[in-house]
Amino acid sequence: MNFYDIDVVSINGKPQKMDVYRGKTLLIVNVASECGYTPQYSGLQTLYDKFRDRGLVVLGFPCNQFGQQEPSGEVEIGQFCTTNYGVTFPMFAKRSER
Repeated sequence: MNFYDIDVVSINGKPQKMDVYRGKTLLIVNVASECGYTPQYSGLQTLYDKFRDRGLVVLGFPCNQFGQQEPSGEVEIGQFCTTNYGVTFPMFAKRSER
């Protein structure tokens, strides 16, 4: 299996294959809304806005495994990112904790 064969779930709950990003330059970022790096959303959005026409795609993957810094559900995460940081780059569902 390679990266493009991976199936993920968007922040909106829709299945998605990474294959849709084939040929793009990807910046895959672990994000959380309750950590000291939360303002990174602003910089990531600026980067995405500046270079998306040249093929850059920022992919945000919320994570709660490090210090429980992303306890919210996908709806709340999506609203937080849009409202507070104007995020338009693709965001994905949290990986289920096992």
